[in-house]
Amino acid sequence: MMIPHHEQSVKIAELAATRTSNAKVLNIAKKIKSAQAPEIAVMAAWLGSKAQELHSGHSMEMKGMLTGAEFTKLENSVDAKFDQLFVKGMIAHHEGAIEMTQSILESENPIVKKFGEKVVKEQTAEIEELKKILG
Repeated sequence: MMIPHHEQSVKIAELAATRTSNAKVLNIAKKIKSAQAPEIAVMAAWLGSKAQELHSGHSMEMKGMLTGAEFTKLENSVDAKFDQLFVKGMIAHHEGAIEMTQSILESENPIVKKFGEKVVKEQTAEIEELKKILG
């Protein structure tokens, strides 16, 4: 479930480059993309040949995901309106990811557990940074 969740986060972050000149928003968008894009590859590697099968059949709603309408609204916004939608949307998105990640924090696999701890730590810090941008 975390692969499509991360993929949407990367897509949201990529929008910032052409929709805002706010340095704080641009900085955190770059940070989000540079952290989550490689994590997608790691998770896909863990799943191996099952990755595409599981991903293509996944239709379950996940907490924090933007709906199609919300994504379109964000995509069609610029400057201060984009910044507000981006920050609020990404806070909710990260909170959903943290909630989802709780299920692997007790994993007996130390690599998976460490991955989960990293996601929680980084996204919690990014939520605090996003809240500061919001003011």
